Parts: sequence; C-alpha cells; structure tokens
Amino acid sequence: MAHIELRNVTKKFGNQTALRNLDLEIADGEFFVLLGETGAGKTTTLRLVAGLEKPTEGQVFIDGVDVADWGAAERDVALVLQQYSLYPRYTVRQNLEFPLKSKLRRVADAEIAERVARVAKTLRIENLLERKTDRLSGGEMQRVSIGRAIVRNPRVFLMDEPLSALDAKLRESLRTELKNIQMNLGQTFLFVTHDQIEAMSMGDKIGVLNNGKLVQSGTPNEIYNNPKNTFVARSVGSPPMNLIDGKLVDGRAVMKAASFELPYAGANGAATEGRALTFGIRPEDVRVESGAPIEAMVHDIENHGVEKILTLRVGETTLRATVPALTDVAIDKPVRFSWDAERVVLFDKASGDSLQHSA
Repeated sequence: MAHIELRNVTKKFGNQTALRNLDLEIADGEFFVLLGETGAGKTTTLRLVAGLEKPTEGQVFIDGVDVADWGAAERDVALVLQQYSLYPRYTVRQNLEFPLKSKLRRVADAEIAERVARVAKTLRIENLLERKTDRLSGGEMQRVSIGRAIVRNPRVFLMDEPLSALDAKLRESLRTELKNIQMNLGQTFLFVTHDQIEAMSMGDKIGVLNNGKLVQSGTPNEIYNNPKNTFVARSVGSPPMNLIDGKLVDGRAVMKAASFELPYAGANGAATEGRALTFGIRPEDVRVESGAPIEAMVHDIENHGVEKILTLRVGETTLRATVPALTDVAIDKPVRFSWDAERVVLFDKASGDSLQHSA
C-alpha cells in the first residue's frame, strides 16, 4: 500500500500546459477516482505517478518520499490501460506469470503458481488459464489485464479508463468486481475516467479535473450534494443538476427568464438579496404533484423502468425532474411542480462558484 501526494505540479508539453499547480493527496488504501473530460489532464496525472513523465514543476511523493529520480520499475506501480496490454501468443497463465519472472522481481516457481491460482479465482478466469489471449472476448481480456496487475502485488494500482471499451452490462459487472477487489486487497487505487457513474459508484474519493486544474476533491456524497461550482454540478449526476438563473427577493427564489418563483429555505444573508444568482436543484428534488405552485409543460419523457425523467418547460426555461415510473404524464400536457426548498444550492451567476464554499 502507499500514500500518494502531488504538490504544486505543473506539466507542460511544449507550449501546451496539461496540468496547472495541481495539489492532490491519495490516502493509503484509498480508491481515488480522477474524473474529467478528454484533455482535462487525467492520463498525464497517472503517468506522472507512474514515473512515465516528469513534472515541469512541483513534486511527486510516494509514502512521503520524493520519487522524482525514480523510474517506473522502482516505484512499484501497476498500470492497467484501456487497451489490453497482453501477449497474444501466450496463454492466460503465461500472461499472468510474466510479470513475476522479470529479472527485477524474480519470484519462486511455487509462489508464482500460488499467486496465479489466487488471482484467477478472484477474477473468475480459472477456466481460461490454458487459452491463448487472442481467443478471448473483450471482457475476458480486461480481466486478464487486471489480473496481471494484481498478481504483482504492487504498492499502487493505476488504471486509465480500463472499462471504457466494454459494453454497458460488462462495465457495470466489472465496476463491482474492481471495487470488491480493491476492498479485499486494501491497496491504493488511482482510477481515471470520464464516466461520472464510474466515479460515483467506485470512488472513496473523487477529484474533478478541468483544463489541468483540480476543481474539487471529496467523497461522492460531498461532490454530489455540495458542488463547488456549476462545472462540478454539471459534471456529476445523471441527469445533471438543474441550473436556473434568478435572484432572491424577500427570501424567495425568483427565476429570471421564466417569471416564476419558488420558496428558498437556506441562509439568506443581506449579501445575496437581489444578487444575480444561479439556483441549483437536483432532478430528484423537483416535486411533480397536483396543487404545486408552478405549471409546466412536459417537453420530453425518458422511461428508465423504475422511474421516469421528465423535461419540463416553463416559458423559455427547461428543467428535469425524476419521478416514479407510475406517474401519469404525457408529452405536451401540463403538470404542476415545486422543489425541495432545503436542497437548493446557490451559485454566483458571474463566477459560477457556490456561495456555500466561498462563504
């Protein structure tokens, strides 16, 4: 296991800055997920920890030791990539054995056999051990890739979008397996993804990256319920948080574009009264019910089986609401709605920053 820390790390490739003044800390035995869009700097961060890149500025520490001059092998990290790094002419068993037969970490034959058997059982690939890897499915190959990392018993597992090439059902299955493996091993995992569902379901902590900067770091619950700004609010949640411009007038939320207002139950200091704001409300906190104060037209309905996600239109404003599957609604028909006034998040309209975080 290992504690990882990046201090004030900047990484430039020519004139392009991939990371800017990044401070990141990953606790020993933690499953940490870096979430960000393409180009946010996720893979660069992973490669810096792995020793495949060196920071232009700043320091990388593993267990309190500056590893700037350490190569990838010395850092004892295991890298799992989106592309399966397997030897196609080897069997699954030979692929799993390969990292244990290097000159750097030669392991006794009896221990190799024991480790391979244990990993194969954990990943449910015992029946594949004698099969060539070029005859495996995508999911099977990724299991073997993960097995090659686990069998080494490294200090740190680094995973670069390892599930993104798989179909949805298999991704869901392997998400659960990976999290269980991490919990059983008690090892430090750094997992990067653009998929917020992976981040929310797997991470002990999540770091949200945007254009090379760490915007917010915290537990999934903290990131979801208390986003630091509107970028994080849009990045986490499916569907994402509704963001509606308006202002507070006499303690009520007045929406700018739609000429409607709703109650607000949070702290209302003098500094927020009349200020240009963005109101954030999660779709599950929008209440669609008869007798509610605001009328909207149903613009779209997504049926997800156990629930429906409605797109509601009030004037020029649209917002989404999550309702039970049995809710009787139809497109282009009116409904009435309110929101949970205690769940509203206030953002400054100009900066997009949460007023709670800046207070």
